Amino acid sequence: MDMFDDILTSYLERTCDAEPALLQRINRETYLKETRPHMLSGPYQGRLLALLSKLVAPKFILEIGTFTGYATLCLAEGLVPGGEVHTIDNNPELEDRVRGYFEQSEWKHAVHYHIGDAAAVIPGLVGPFDFVFIDADKKNNPIYYELALEKCRAGGLILIDNVLWKGKVVAGAGDSQTQQIVSLNEQLAADERVDKLILPIRDGLFVLRKR
Repeated sequence: MDMFDDILTSYLERTCDAEPALLQRINRETYLKETRPHMLSGPYQGRLLALLSKLVAPKFILEIGTFTGYATLCLAEGLVPGGEVHTIDNNPELEDRVRGYFEQSEWKHAVHYHIGDAAAVIPGLVGPFDFVFIDADKKNNPIYYELALEKCRAGGLILIDNVLWKGKVVAGAGDSQTQQIVSLNEQLAADERVDKLILPIRDGLFVLRKR
């Protein structure tokens, strides 16, 4: 079940700002070199991340799940002068290539790339964070969410990706991964510490504002 078909996706991408050249390259090389390129945020969601970041104007951003760095650089577009992005990933095989992308960007001095277990890295980060994007292994999302909420300032924004899981969540699929996502969605819906809604774009994006 595709939340957006190809025709609608093509239209949406034509009517938003174009990808910057470096992001176009990351997009292309991810699809050429990675076995799971669909994990990339992509042009439309990337422009959404950039726009939300510009609206928040964050000084400190936390990203959990770097992959090839596409979303990292989208988020960095909204940083205020002197701002920082702390992005965490557990795949050292991508490190050299991703660091190369960051080095070519205008935010090369603002991006702090951490390789390791996010649950171990986050407590050591100073914060507070103005903007958090969670796009990592789904089974640990409840842990990442609680750690991120603790590190996020009041009024800060937390985004969690893949919360509709290719439509399986609303289709009632019974596999364990879908059920993990359903459980987290229900937990977030009942969480009075945040304002929240799901944006049904791509694979579903939970948007939460810490009260």
